[in-house]
Amino acid sequence: MSDQETCCSTDEAQGFNVDAIVTVDERGQMVLPKDLRARAGIKAGDKFALISWEKDGEVCCMSLVKTNALSSMVKEFLGPMMSTLSTT
Repeated sequence: MSDQETCCSTDEAQGFNVDAIVTVDERGQMVLPKDLRARAGIKAGDKFALISWEKDGEVCCMSLVKTNALSSMVKEFLGPMMSTLSTT
């Protein structure tokens, strides 16, 4: 996957799965299942952005995005805008 491509498109309803139900412990921690970590290439020390969506003042959905993927998404979104600004 190139820096310009992202696998997390909200335009399509395909590819979404409920892979596991996890429990949050008293310290706010949860364990991602080993098979999901393997499929996602998640290793100890990897960093994620936690993105939340609110509805009626309450968080209704959360998503974890690898920071390198988030950087690519930001570049893709802001790149054309920054190019336009730098030429004016």
